[in-house]
Amino acid sequence: MYEQICGARMTTNMGRIGGFERDFTPKFHELLQNFLKKFPKVWGEFCTLNERNRIFMDRCINAGPISAERALSYGFTGPNLRASGVDYDVRVAQPYASYDDFDFIIPVGTSGDTYDRFMVRQQEVWESLKIIEQAYKNLPEGDFHADVPEFYLPEKADVYTKMEALIYHFKIVMGETDVPVGEVYHCVEGGNGELGFYLVSDGGRSPYRLHFRRPCFIYYQAYPEMIKGAMISDAIVTMCSMNIIAGELDA
Repeated sequence: MYEQICGARMTTNMGRIGGFERDFTPKFHELLQNFLKKFPKVWGEFCTLNERNRIFMDRCINAGPISAERALSYGFTGPNLRASGVDYDVRVAQPYASYDDFDFIIPVGTSGDTYDRFMVRQQEVWESLKIIEQAYKNLPEGDFHADVPEFYLPEKADVYTKMEALIYHFKIVMGETDVPVGEVYHCVEGGNGELGFYLVSDGGRSPYRLHFRRPCFIYYQAYPEMIKGAMISDAIVTMCSMNIIAGELDA
């Protein structure tokens, strides 16, 4: 899909410090416009299929509930916290990037059970769609990267043919920038909640300490409490509704 949209080789460096590696292609605009046109109808059908389905509701309501107080005591964030009735979203509480420029709401549940977690995520898809539409409508024209050669990787063709570009490439990639002494914590609103990065610098070129705040690692600590006394089938749907990513459970 990436190759179709960008019309170029596969890469993980489309977005980088200083701007994009390259501008969007006409194919990108074509595919995105097609998505914005067709997706709402398809997603609406999916929501209608599940949201008021009696079998689905009976299976999910009261399965794996957690109160707002207990969720906060564990350190819940994201959809799993909002499903318990706590209106907290990093994009609103501590805005970053350009989220201040977007109009969207934060869906909040009440009981913190599997059905509430499902409904919160369902509504967040609609809000994400609104954000995409607003971002695309206000997509700026002109240069797609800043003129900051000390941070922005030069064109690959220039790296192969120009000594200055090769030097800049190695200086940036090898991290030849001394970071000021201090510590900083920054977080973003990930799909599963607050994804944070704690960095301590002693003034060198590599971190003295680096720690990631992984939301799923926290959710999993509460899982035994949430399914205590429940049926095995409740344990399964509860785990699924929390969307726990196994890769985040490694301490």
